[in-house]
Amino acid sequence: MISLSPVEVMAGLGALLVLFMVWRASSRRAKAAAEAARSGARFVSLAGRVLFTAGLIVGAQWLVITQAGTGWLLLAVLGVPALFASYTVTRALTVSTRDMPRGRR
Repeated sequence: MISLSPVEVMAGLGALLVLFMVWRASSRRAKAAAEAARSGARFVSLAGRVLFTAGLIVGAQWLVITQAGTGWLLLAVLGVPALFASYTVTRALTVSTRDMPRGRR
C-alpha cells in the first residue's frame, strides 16, 4: 500500500499541472509556426500557379497571332484568357485578404 502525505500529493498535482501547461504552450507555439508556414506556402503556390497560367496564355496567344491571327479565333484567343486572368487576379486578392491570421481570443 502506498501512503502519501498531503504535501506529497499536492506536489505531485502541481508537477502534473506544470507539465500540462508546458505541453499546451508548446502545442500553441507549434500550431502558430505551422500556420505561418502554411500561409507563406499558400502565397508561393498561388504565385506559381498565376505565373504558369500566364505562360500558357501568352504561348497560346503568340501561336495563334503568328500562325492564323484573324477573325473569331483571334477574338477567342485574346478574350478567353482575359477571363481566366481576371478570375485569377480576383481569386488572388480575395485569398490574401481572407487568410489574415486571427488574434487570440
